Amino acid sequence: MKHHLHPTREHAALACIRIDDHAHTCIDSNCILLPSLSVFNSRTDQIQLNTPIAIMPDSRWTRVGRHSYNTNSHSARPIRTPGGKLVAQRDKKTSKGPRCGDSKVPLQGIKHIRSTKYHSLKKRQRTVSRAYGGCLSAKCVKERIMRAFLLEEQKAVKKVLAERKK
Repeated sequence: MKHHLHPTREHAALACIRIDDHAHTCIDSNCILLPSLSVFNSRTDQIQLNTPIAIMPDSRWTRVGRHSYNTNSHSARPIRTPGGKLVAQRDKKTSKGPRCGDSKVPLQGIKHIRSTKYHSLKKRQRTVSRAYGGCLSAKCVKERIMRAFLLEEQKAVKKVLAERKK
């Protein structure tokens, strides 16, 4: 049985055909190399017998759910199964994550998930083991400690100066 394909240069690029002197190899790992097909050469208007050709697997996939719009709450991406089929995988919404109360920078060491999912996390994933662990950044805590220490030192200096005057 002869298969007559009419590929153009674009189709050949999509099919990722590369013919060497000794071997017929496929550039892309997702290609399927078919050993003996008859191919119609559009430049010479001749049929080439037993020419290996690489064919890409099907790249179509269907969205899951009621509508086909790629909205924030209905986004999906294609995932290839071990059988080579493309299926839709729903993307979860991401959050900006917890932020510092003073400087508004994202807190390091705490997962960025939706606020309703935090109750299912372990405590070590929800917080940082430090004073003001899940509320303030380390830099802000350091500044607060320094400020408190300097205020105490200033009070002590004032007290010593007041005693010297007497």
